[in-house]
Amino acid sequence: MSTAFARPIEWNKKDLSTTTVSSIDIPPLGDPSNERRFWWQRRRGTGYDPENIATLPSVFDDSDTADKYLPPDSWENTKRFDPHARWTWGEEYALLRKIDLRIMSFACIMFIALELDRSNLGQALSDDFLTDLNLTTNDYNLGNTVRLLSFLCAEIPSQLVSKWMGPDRWIPTQMCLWSIVAGSQFWLNGRSSFLATRALLGILQGGFIPDVILYLSYFYKHSEMSLRLSWFWGMDIAGEILADIMAFGILHLRGVHGLSGWRWLFLIEGIITLVVGILAFFLMPAGPCQTASWFRGKNGWFTEREEIILVNRVLRDDPSKSGMHNRQPVTPKLLWKSLCDYDLWPLYIIGMLFEIPSGPPGSYLTLSLRGLGFSTFQVNLLAIPLNVLSIITMFVLSAVSEWSNQLALAGIFAQIWCLPFLIWLETAYSATSNKWVVYTVMTLFLSQPYAHPIQVAWNGRNSNTVRSRTVSAAAYNMFVQLSGIISAQIYRTDDSPLYRRGNKVLLGILAINFVVYGFAKGYYIYRNRYRDRIWNAMTEEERLHYLATTTDEGNKRLDFRFAH
Repeated sequence: MSTAFARPIEWNKKDLSTTTVSSIDIPPLGDPSNERRFWWQRRRGTGYDPENIATLPSVFDDSDTADKYLPPDSWENTKRFDPHARWTWGEEYALLRKIDLRIMSFACIMFIALELDRSNLGQALSDDFLTDLNLTTNDYNLGNTVRLLSFLCAEIPSQLVSKWMGPDRWIPTQMCLWSIVAGSQFWLNGRSSFLATRALLGILQGGFIPDVILYLSYFYKHSEMSLRLSWFWGMDIAGEILADIMAFGILHLRGVHGLSGWRWLFLIEGIITLVVGILAFFLMPAGPCQTASWFRGKNGWFTEREEIILVNRVLRDDPSKSGMHNRQPVTPKLLWKSLCDYDLWPLYIIGMLFEIPSGPPGSYLTLSLRGLGFSTFQVNLLAIPLNVLSIITMFVLSAVSEWSNQLALAGIFAQIWCLPFLIWLETAYSATSNKWVVYTVMTLFLSQPYAHPIQVAWNGRNSNTVRSRTVSAAAYNMFVQLSGIISAQIYRTDDSPLYRRGNKVLLGILAINFVVYGFAKGYYIYRNRYRDRIWNAMTEEERLHYLATTTDEGNKRLDFRFAH
């Protein structure tokens, strides 16, 4: 590495009002065209040079506007902020790998633990769970609805607690609490206890996902989040695969001490989640510059140089990330302002609808396969291939959307995937259909590329403040849970086993989804063009005056453009 940028230049806030970008004292900036987001773009012969400067242009490089975006002294990472810092692509990608290993990998492990406690009800169904507790499929639907309603109601309160305590404290606490409830399902004895544990699990698990997403945003740029979130939800699917494999073994314990196999399943997986929750107290640092501890080492996970790169690369990408301390609570006034942000509502509506076309077929997969004649243990093993395919299709869709920067079109593609399979279920599926044909169709159908990671990152990009991002992540996830409540009511007992009426409803919602995605893209294009007209009509002096005096915040600023 060239010694010209081995250390950042010393600076203070006065520098930004007296120093110009062209000053010979300030090293040159990097060229954005040299960025290589994917590993295969960094091979020999691709023109990639790890010694090129990776510090990309930002608002901090313009002395006329930089002081409008400076992080406040109260921000926990201000000590590492340096607008004159320069680093190479080799340094940045090495640090990114380190963040992936230290931060992202454990986030994925936590999601696997969540999925163990969310998906085990599906495996329990294959072991005569409903029969043992004298429950009907409508009771099962009600249990899912109760959990989702509880989950939905807990989303924003959980986010507010997380923002107040810090996600590094709240997330491990959540995990330990829900794992105790999950394990206690070992003692279920009927409808009342079933519904009670469903409600408690929803309350305690609600907010976990947006809490983790907010936490990850401290370490990653916006352009890196879609792919990382696809890994995150990939681990959700990996958790289902692991749960199926574990269920195959654990359900063989049926009869031990005269108990059903599903009881042992709930108990063992609850204990596993508890262990992960306890580890989370030690493996989740509060932020990029707060990794030192007795468990993580007195010097922490990152060197001073790495902390400088980490903080400045994230802040150059989005200066709004310094808007709140990581333990600063969101006040009721800020909460209301965030909920009233109409520019994010197109994404909330997408969140409410996009999963529904494949939701009921997925929820009823184990019951459908049992009805076709597959055994309890075959059902759990047969669910593995579709989950593997789902991971692959999700990664591909996320990579393509990031490469093409076409977020809405990626979501539309996932909806197109569902169309032929729903038509088959409605027109060709019958009680006499070959069970392996049905299994193959359902496997291909449910391996639909999951657009959720793309849309969560899309929501984060279009929030543009920590305050709004905190609330909008929870609000978006609330609408996703609402979709689960709607899905749970579509397949009814009186419509079984072919669910002709339900499939017609799914086709209708699928048609609506095409309209909703198209509207969202058109809306954001319109909003960007509207701001372009205003901004381009301003003189340079008028723009500087706007930046110095505006009370607009987040995505309401005239210098912000929506992703779509």
